[in-house]
Amino acid sequence: MPRYRATIAYDGTDFFGWQRQPAARSVQQDLEEALRPLSPGGGPVAVFGSGRTDAGVHARGQVAHFDLAREMDGVSLRRAVNTRLAPDVRVLAAAVAAPDFDARRSAHSKQYRYRVWNAEVMDPALRRFRHHVSRELDLAAMRRAAAAFVGERDFAAFTANPDRPVESTVRRVYAVEVEGDGPEVEIRVTGNGFLYKMVRSIAGFLLAVGTGKEKPEAAAEVLASRVRTARVESAPACGLTLWQVYYGEDGAALRADAASFPDYRPIPRKR
Repeated sequence: MPRYRATIAYDGTDFFGWQRQPAARSVQQDLEEALRPLSPGGGPVAVFGSGRTDAGVHARGQVAHFDLAREMDGVSLRRAVNTRLAPDVRVLAAAVAAPDFDARRSAHSKQYRYRVWNAEVMDPALRRFRHHVSRELDLAAMRRAAAAFVGERDFAAFTANPDRPVESTVRRVYAVEVEGDGPEVEIRVTGNGFLYKMVRSIAGFLLAVGTGKEKPEAAAEVLASRVRTARVESAPACGLTLWQVYYGEDGAALRADAASFPDYRPIPRKR
């Protein structure tokens, strides 16, 4: 049975997260239902993602794998699945994968981006995909605080407890970047794995630094405490996007940028 790999984008606003749930809409369920008609005899198709995203969180480069008892080229598979999906989720690319490819276990690292609209008035066209902060942000202070999160750290103070036991709260973060362009501010976090609400907690704390509520050096202090307190607030889900997932020893990415996917380019037209 061929194994396929797919790169998926979705607007997470109307989803209760990635993972299938008994009485709520999920991205995993939508994909499995879209794939079922492609399975001989209409049998179920299990889809496995590179990781969970929570309710309201978006993805630009989520990666999943599934086994389908049908041979299809990537373009045909992508088109067939997308015709059966709602407009807020799309397969951007699909291909036959190695039999042992596992979207989660084969991943080297991931990058999340937390995006903020930093202006007095929110652009209503972006309200589903940006967190609005009306106070001016001190990006230099945020960058100084961000340095504390880079490296192998115990992130117990920057995770919430959703009754999901974990063996360790230690994770390795490769980079935390704070970029700004006009009202657009973006916090990019790249690491080998993330705890529940970890990126939103880092973003929330950096925003507290940016507005002057916390000092930059407080990031290291809170990390060292290993205790979650009210000083760490999770930034709203609307600003967070799973941007891309990296595979292979060299960290080569399945990039989720416009140039990577034919459907994101303008359609050539005769003049």
